[in-house]
Amino acid sequence: MDAAERGRLLYKLADLMERDRVYLASLETLDNGKPYSIAYNADLGLSIACIRYYAGWADKNHGKTIPIGGNFFCYTRHEPVGVVGQIIPWNFPLLMQAWKLGPALAMGNTVVMKPAEQTPLTALHVASLIAEAGFPPGVVNIVPGFGPTAGHAVSVHPGIDKVAFTGSTEIGRRIMMSAAESNLKRFIFLREVGCDTEVMIKREQKKGIC
Repeated sequence: MDAAERGRLLYKLADLMERDRVYLASLETLDNGKPYSIAYNADLGLSIACIRYYAGWADKNHGKTIPIGGNFFCYTRHEPVGVVGQIIPWNFPLLMQAWKLGPALAMGNTVVMKPAEQTPLTALHVASLIAEAGFPPGVVNIVPGFGPTAGHAVSVHPGIDKVAFTGSTEIGRRIMMSAAESNLKRFIFLREVGCDTEVMIKREQKKGIC
């Protein structure tokens, strides 16, 4: 598949996400617990824009011919990494999926994606939209499951060439070690420095304190 066709399919995917925006926002709210207005306006808006952005890059990312001294021909050539494993966090399920899926597909890679076990619903619906858009079977593979099983399998499988992970430092270190011990995969780690803290605000508490 050439680069222009990859871009066309990504544009189609973005259009289908726009068509199902209400349903996807409802799934994100059901899955994640965030307010529907935020899911619809922020998460969906940014996710669709992200896919469209990388669709436009699909046929514009290419090598260069570099003039140098001597009887030499110097050039750069961009090639797909191959199979990219992607492990998605629970806090922005759809948006993080778009951030990882868009560039990987635009550059001609295939994807094995594990959504967070707490929030897999939007990823599963996007998988159906990917099929509807016309992506060939096997280009995008959504694998729901738990971190110690499905996530570990993505990290160690020798058929995966790169792993992209967003999450805690502790889990990032484990994935990095697994990736290195298997087939020395490339590894991109986006560290989240937040924490899973529950906060209770009493009705009588002053606004200034909140």
